Amino acid sequence: MAEGAASQEEQSPETPDSPSPISSFFSGSGSKQLPQAIIIGVKKGGTRALLEFLRVHPDVRAVGAEPHFFDRSYDKGLAWYRDLMPRTLDGQITMEKTPSYFVTREAPARISAMSKDTKLLVVVRDPVTRAVSDYTQTLSKRPDIPSFESLAFRNRSAGLVDRSWSAIQIGLYAEHLERWLRHFPARQMLFVSGERLVRDPAGELGRVQDFLGLKRIISDKHFYFNQTKGFPCLKKAEGSGRPHCLGKTKGRPHPEIDAQVLRQLRDFYRPFNRKFYQMTGHDFGWD
Repeated sequence: MAEGAASQEEQSPETPDSPSPISSFFSGSGSKQLPQAIIIGVKKGGTRALLEFLRVHPDVRAVGAEPHFFDRSYDKGLAWYRDLMPRTLDGQITMEKTPSYFVTREAPARISAMSKDTKLLVVVRDPVTRAVSDYTQTLSKRPDIPSFESLAFRNRSAGLVDRSWSAIQIGLYAEHLERWLRHFPARQMLFVSGERLVRDPAGELGRVQDFLGLKRIISDKHFYFNQTKGFPCLKKAEGSGRPHCLGKTKGRPHPEIDAQVLRQLRDFYRPFNRKFYQMTGHDFGWD
């Protein structure tokens, strides 16, 4: 691990007549870097949308698949992790996204050990809607699972929410954030609104580009709204001249949930949400 940390990049050997940066890039040179920025969460918050939108930027290079290094594969070492990254040129940012990092207890210390300067992005959304979306994803893979209502409560008549169910647990943003703030200053974390990412993608991407120190290149002209999916799509995807919408699972209809259940969950999350607003200095309007 120490060896991987000591050598953060694999430089191509210099030659007296080195080619231009562009021809170097396309001929497969450049270097592999450990990520300077990571989308650490949250599941079903809009992390895939954020990554796909960011990849339009010429100075962002990102891994498409989720590496799950800091939660599942940490024993493989930093050299293995770096090798997963795309090659970059000077001035480009290397990124990855793995939404489960935000709720993984060991992840803050592990990422800090890699680099205390890592910029962290967290896409958050109304925790009740997020829980229903999480359940919907599981239901699509396992149609025989119990109802949302039965999983969400230990005792519904007493209004006792089951905090141990991961769909509920992930939405306790304030509790997870406390762990991260022990290892990273608040200025190194940006909280992206999943709702605004849908409603005003260019506006939210403006904040993200500023946070990452990038020139504001991604703007309104990159997006159009797909009425069928109820979701913004890219007019041109990275490396393609064609329009691109996120996969068929995005904008998937949610099952009907009893209105009283949703009210009880809103009551449950309210104090956690308010604490999260205080911690981040931003009211996300979920109440």
